[in-house]
Amino acid sequence: MANEDKSPDRLLDHDYDGIREYDNPMPRWWLWIFYATIVFVPIYYLLPAPFGEGEGVVAQYKADVARHAATPPDAGPALSDEALLALAARPGVIAEGKAVFAQHCAVCHRADGGGVIGPNLTDDAWIHGGAPQAIHQTIVVGVLAKGMPGWGKLLKPAQVDAVSAYVISLKGTNPPAPKAPEGPPAP
Repeated sequence: MANEDKSPDRLLDHDYDGIREYDNPMPRWWLWIFYATIVFVPIYYLLPAPFGEGEGVVAQYKADVARHAATPPDAGPALSDEALLALAARPGVIAEGKAVFAQHCAVCHRADGGGVIGPNLTDDAWIHGGAPQAIHQTIVVGVLAKGMPGWGKLLKPAQVDAVSAYVISLKGTNPPAPKAPEGPPAP
């Protein structure tokens, strides 16, 4: 029994269903590591960079956001008006563009392109230009002032091309009850 007295484990007076438990303290080195982390966390929180070097995480984040905003979206290789018109003549591309348009664009432009919040895409008046490249560029970059996101960063380049071809194919379709024309007539 003398051996039990020297053991760091001691039997507690706690008894539950005939089961008695020991108090097994954690090793001291574990406790010292725990205390060291308590001291280290506030220091790390206040100086998250490599302890004083550089500008800090918040400044790095702001610089990354500014650099990202300054770079134009990558829409892939620029398509000519002829290439976009050729895409608009392919039924498979038009079907793909119609599916993407229905999923992302129909909320503002109606499923038939007649316009709700966004402008009518079936008439000859275009706010940002009605040439095929201008339509493609408007889809890629968006019109944030009007609430249209830049789809060039959200869709694949092939999807952007297909939507552009579909929008080009909508010209002159005359849907029922379209929104009034906005912008100058396209050439």
